Amino acid sequence: MATQMFEGREHAAVYQKYRFAPGKELQQAILAYLQEKGASPTKLAVDVGCGSGQGTRFLAQHFRKVVGTDISQAQIQEAKATPSPPNVSYLVCPAEELPFEDASVDLLASFTAAHWFDIEKFMREANRIVRPGGCVAISTYTADMSLHYGDCSEKLTEIFRETWDLLLKYSHNRVKHVLEDYKEIFEALPFPDKKRITDIYDKIPMTVAGVVGYSESASPYQTFMKSDPEAAKTLLTEMEKRLLEVMGVPSRETPLEFWVRHVCILGRKEA
Repeated sequence: MATQMFEGREHAAVYQKYRFAPGKELQQAILAYLQEKGASPTKLAVDVGCGSGQGTRFLAQHFRKVVGTDISQAQIQEAKATPSPPNVSYLVCPAEELPFEDASVDLLASFTAAHWFDIEKFMREANRIVRPGGCVAISTYTADMSLHYGDCSEKLTEIFRETWDLLLKYSHNRVKHVLEDYKEIFEALPFPDKKRITDIYDKIPMTVAGVVGYSESASPYQTFMKSDPEAAKTLLTEMEKRLLEVMGVPSRETPLEFWVRHVCILGRKEA
């Protein structure tokens, strides 16, 4: 069964507010692969571990019907509360028990979620529900992140990474899949026609408040909060203070760029 790390309503609300949608470069990598493989028709896409629907809404632009699934009721409530295209729907269910008919799905996708799944059981479900000639796209953003603003980008990134080095001490052991660029998940995909791209870089427009909020939405921070809430809050408060001082600005709404490296596993089931 999938590991449940995003159950609380407050955490789900933070996740919805601060988690960003798949960036343009990641989107392009997925769409280019689908085009390369001639992956039509584009009737049904399923976004597994959809959280509050950031990736689901991207897929809605390219498929007739998109279903986002998540094991967390709180996350699905946030997804449903967010405006979505009319071809999007959401279901609460585990990644290992997907309520779709055999060979019925054109694209099975998952954005920064697969490391929480029972990989063996999830891959069996993927093999069952993806139609012959259908595709999978399983991606995550990595810990390879940097902040960019004027001529102080290097210092900002140093502050951000110092904070995250501390947060990662509170990581669940499943985060190892992210730190290992989804290598084990790639190897588990039962489609011979597959590839893993590890150098997709996106530049996400953000604010200082957004950087703090993104960090707050991360599962290690939530674990830290349960262990020592005052220390957790102080860590992010200090990060924000240091970022603003280096940037020489007073407002946490000051824009900057958040650069992130993605890993994406792409595969096609034999026709």
